[in-house]
Amino acid sequence: MALRFRFIGRSSVSLLILLTIFFSPARSAQNILKPDHDTISLKHELTRTYQMAYAFLKKKQNPDGSWSNPEFPALTGLTVYALLTSPEYINADKKPDFIARALDYIISSAHENGAIYKEGVSNYSTSICVLALLATKDAIFHPYIIKARNYIATLQIDQGKKGVSDKSFDGGIGYGTKNHSDIFNTCIALEAIKSSQFLESNDRTSVYGGLKNLKKTTLNWEAALKFIERCQNLSGYNDQAWSSADEKNKGGFVTYPGFSKAGEDIFPSGTKALRSYGSMTYAGLLSFTFADLGKNDPRVQAAYEWLKKNYTLDENPGLGQQGLYYYYYTMAKALTLCGDDNFVLEDGQRINWRQEMVVKFINNQKADGSWINETARWWENDPVLVTSYVLISLNMITAFI
Repeated sequence: MALRFRFIGRSSVSLLILLTIFFSPARSAQNILKPDHDTISLKHELTRTYQMAYAFLKKKQNPDGSWSNPEFPALTGLTVYALLTSPEYINADKKPDFIARALDYIISSAHENGAIYKEGVSNYSTSICVLALLATKDAIFHPYIIKARNYIATLQIDQGKKGVSDKSFDGGIGYGTKNHSDIFNTCIALEAIKSSQFLESNDRTSVYGGLKNLKKTTLNWEAALKFIERCQNLSGYNDQAWSSADEKNKGGFVTYPGFSKAGEDIFPSGTKALRSYGSMTYAGLLSFTFADLGKNDPRVQAAYEWLKKNYTLDENPGLGQQGLYYYYYTMAKALTLCGDDNFVLEDGQRINWRQEMVVKFINNQKADGSWINETARWWENDPVLVTSYVLISLNMITAFI
C-alpha cells in the first residue's frame, strides 16, 4: 500500500483536502516545511499509521455498509469523508467496494426533502454526508447534494421579525430543530454549503429532471455572520449583553449566545463571564473563514489572540479531555484553511503545530490502528468516530510535510 505524500505549494493541493475555495493566493513551495531527516522519518512513520488506520476501519464496517451505529449516517459519512480525502484513496480511479457499499448506505438514508439522516441530528448528519458525497468527485451524487444543501439552508433560524437578526439565535443552525442554534452545528452547515457552492446555480439544478420543482432556499450569509459574532466574547461586535471584555476570555467562542459548555468565570468584583474554550473557538474561526472574513479582520484576529494564549495539544482548552479529538479536527482544518504553517505564540515562539500534532497522533494510536478518547463525552469513546477525526486531521496536515 503506497501512500502518496507530496511536497507541494498551496495552489496545487487537492481541492478535497484543503477545500481550496477558501484559500488565499498561492505561495511558493519554499515556504512549506523543508524536507530533512526528521520529516522524512516522520513520513515513514505516517505510512504505517495510515495503513493501520485503514485496516481498522475496513474491519469495523457493518454488513450494511455503515460504520458504528447505523442509526446515525453521520458516523458513516465522516468515515467516508476521511477515507476519500486520504492519500490512499483521494486519487483512486475506482472507489473500492467497501466504500461503494458505504455510499449506497448513505443514499439509502436520504429523504425526499434532501435531509440525510435516520435518528435525529438531521443538520449534522446531512452536512457531514454532503462532504462525503462531494469527496467522491462523482456527478452522480450531485442531485443528492443539491437537495441536501437546500435542506440545510431551510434550517437557518429566524425566530423574530423575518429577515431581521433581532433574536439571539437568528442566522445560526442547530441540530435540526428550530429551538436554538449553536456554533458547532452552524460551522459544519456552513462548510457543507460553501463546499458545494458550485452546485448552487439554477443552471446546475435544471440539469437534473427530478429537481425542476425544487423550492430553492438560499442561506442568509449576513444573518449567519451575525450569529457567529454572537458566539464570540468580543464586545463591540457581539451585541449581546453577556459578551465579556475580560482578557481571559476575550476573542474566544462559547457554545451559543448566553451559554458555554465550559461554564463561567466569577471575578472578585462579582461580575461573571462565559468561558471561551478551544474547540468552539476553532469552530468559530472556521465559520468566519466560510463567511469570507480575511485574516486581518478584527474578529478573526481576536480569535487568533485567544488561541495563541491557550495553545496546547494536551487538552481541549477550557474543557480538559472532553471533546479532545474534535478539538484536533477543528484546529487542523482552521489553521490549514487560514494558511498557517507555524503558530506564533504571544512570546514570539514559533510552533510547528503540524509536526507536533502528527507526533501526538502517532504516539496515541492503539495497537489495532484506532484512536479513542477515554473521556466519553460527545461519543469520543467510539473508536470509529475518533479515528475518522484523526484521519481527516492528518489529511489536512500531510499535504504539507
